[in-house]
Amino acid sequence: MITKRIIPCLDVRDGRVVKGTNFLDLRDVSSPVSLARHYSEVGADELVFYDITASSDGRKIFTEILTQTASTVFIPLTVGGGIQSVADFDRVLKCGADKVSVNSGAIRNPSLIGEAAKLYGSQCVVLSVDIKRVNGSFHVFAKGGREDTGKDALEWIRFGLSEGAGELVINSIDTDGVKNGFDLEMLEAVCAISDVPVIASGGAGCAEDFVKLFRSIPGVDAGLAASIFHFGEVAIPDLKALLDANHIPVRR
Repeated sequence: MITKRIIPCLDVRDGRVVKGTNFLDLRDVSSPVSLARHYSEVGADELVFYDITASSDGRKIFTEILTQTASTVFIPLTVGGGIQSVADFDRVLKCGADKVSVNSGAIRNPSLIGEAAKLYGSQCVVLSVDIKRVNGSFHVFAKGGREDTGKDALEWIRFGLSEGAGELVINSIDTDGVKNGFDLEMLEAVCAISDVPVIASGGAGCAEDFVKLFRSIPGVDAGLAASIFHFGEVAIPDLKALLDANHIPVRR
């Protein structure tokens, strides 16, 4: 049976890890280098590194802090933020990333997904989608959740999969930082149309939320969280022990 992955997320702004609620009210947490090293040592399965203001600022990702972070970990690292072209893919991969996450850049230039998949392989292309309910529909948001694109999220995901995206990160803006649990309704809708791994992001408040996630939607491959790990509310070894006790397969 395929094991479920536990993935801490490093939201980086100006070289520091930050965390907010509903993508707003960001507060400082730590250095991404020291935090990444910690997670690598305590049993995280992968790491996600997002330069969260690169797209909205219209700049490239900070390569120096990324290179330092990548050099400290020995688990797969997904990197996103300001990815606008295949040249950005190349630059980030050379900094030590294993996979590259596209979001706003792919919305601006949808052909980027297919171009990158052809050059680097689908396994390298992660489509990250920030989703929020608007009048009862799932809408795609861009620029770190600041801009409603008007796109239907499920239609956008179908397109991304058809172009060769090899993994999905589904970020629920409605539940981000709220700590009331993952957005199960949204994730179920995405899993129903996806034939690639789906990573759930947004809403984890306690270890039991991961148990509920994997039991409720077996199609979800991984749970991603930030603040509950960053602030010591949930320790990854304890979380994995709880999942194991509930007969949910994890790497120990």
